[in-house]
This record gives sequence, C-alpha cells and structure tokens, in this order.
Amino acid sequence: MRFVIVTGMSGSGKSTVSRVLEDEGFFCVDNLPILLLSKFAEIAIDDEIGVNNVAVGIDIRSGESFKYLEEELAKVSQIGVKYEILFLDADNATLIKRYKETRREHPLARGGRIEEGINQEREIIAFLKEDADYVIDTSNLLTRELRSKIIKQFIKEEEARPFHVMFLSFGFKYGIPTDADLVFDVRFLPNPYYDLSLRNLTGNDIEIQEFVMKYSQSKEFLDKLEDMLTFLIPNYIDEGKVSLVVGIGCTGGKHRSVTIANKIYERMKKLPYNVQCSHKDIEK
Repeated sequence: MRFVIVTGMSGSGKSTVSRVLEDEGFFCVDNLPILLLSKFAEIAIDDEIGVNNVAVGIDIRSGESFKYLEEELAKVSQIGVKYEILFLDADNATLIKRYKETRREHPLARGGRIEEGINQEREIIAFLKEDADYVIDTSNLLTRELRSKIIKQFIKEEEARPFHVMFLSFGFKYGIPTDADLVFDVRFLPNPYYDLSLRNLTGNDIEIQEFVMKYSQSKEFLDKLEDMLTFLIPNYIDEGKVSLVVGIGCTGGKHRSVTIANKIYERMKKLPYNVQCSHKDIEK
C-alpha cells in the first residue's frame, strides 16, 4: 500500500493532485485533522477495510494543530506504515495571481495582504519541504502537465486506468445525448426503415447491417471516422481527458446509427482503450 501525504503551499495545486490520484484508484482524504492522522493510517492498513492506496491532504488549514504533525508522522511510522511526502510549491507571484483569479483569501491572510500570508506559510511548513520525498514546482505547469507528472510518479504503467471510449447510438427525434463529446449524423445514409421487411429489425440484426454496409458511403464514413478517432484520442489523453463519448445519430436511433456504432466499436476495440458500445434509443 502507498500512503501519500499531499501537502505544500496553499494554491499550489494540491486539490488537482488529489483528484488525479482519486481517479487512479487512491482513497483520498483532504484536510484530515492532524490528530487523526495516525489513527487513520492504522485503520487504512486493516485488511478488512480493503484499501490499496491512500492519499491524505494536509496543509496550513489545520491551524494550531499543525504543530503536532511531526509527532503524528512518527506514530504513523511506528505502526509500520511507510509514508511518502509529496510537496507542491509555486513562486509567490504565481500563488498571488491564482488567489486573485479565484477571489479567495489565503488561510493566513484574513483581511491582510496575500503575500504576507504566503511568506508566513513558507516558514511554518519549511520542514515538510525538507523532508519531502517529491517536490513539484507548479509555477509553470499546466493542469495536464501536473497530471502527467503525478501519474508517472505514483501509478505503475500496468495499473493506470485506460482511456474510456463509449460509442453511443441515438435518435435525433429523441434529442442529442447530453454527455456526448462528439456527435456524428449518419442520416445521409440510405434508410432501411422504408423497406417494410426490415422496419421492425434493428442495427443489431445482420439484415440491417448488410443493408447499411452495402453502400460505399457507409464504408468510406467508417474509414474516415476511424482515422479521425485514432488521431484525436492520443491528443485528448495528452490534454488530460480521461473519457470520450461519441454520439452517432440517425432519425430514430434504431437502424443506421446502431449499425455504424457497432461497426466502429468493432474496429476500435483492438486499440489499448476501454471501448464500449451502447444504444440509447433502440427500444423506442
């Protein structure tokens, strides 16, 4: 089990780090009361609890109890938990800019100057930076760059959660899915609805698939869609995106969209992503 203490300067990105670790399967607790730290560690290592990795956010918000942190960390070590300290930092100018953008007060600058609170905080938590296993300066880091650093440092490649791709067929007459990131309209394809022998079937039936796919437009569209997604997904991942919902719509969401969603799913599932396919309106 990894037990990570996420700490550092207020405004340096600790909340972002906690979200990244939580997305990757860590059990995360933010602003845990200092005096509960060793007790929490004792509970976390209990096999019956079933926790694999833990990240605990601790910072200056703890107030007067912060002075007990070193004592609590010693207790954590005594019960056999090997903890790691991740310290996030940023220069004063960056921290001041972030506080002004969010219109928040620094915890130690209630009604006073932000910079004075920052300088005071640096003095109080200096010992944590000295003892830290990892120090990351976020002054010039984009969120996606910080996310990448955290995953590389704390998540083994084989444990990293794969990118999720959902192909979702739907009918325009019922509305575009609100969670769709990309929407493709396949109403340009010939419609099997007008063949009475096919009307009551769906894109899950071979007869409908053969009807839709016998047209060159269908094959060309699939080729172009596959090429586009193969290009887009790695770039989305680089930007920090963790999932993609691709909506594919026809009039009723029963024939053409279902067929195309199934076909692109079959092509894309060979890639190293968690690829799924669902049909929103097929029963309507």
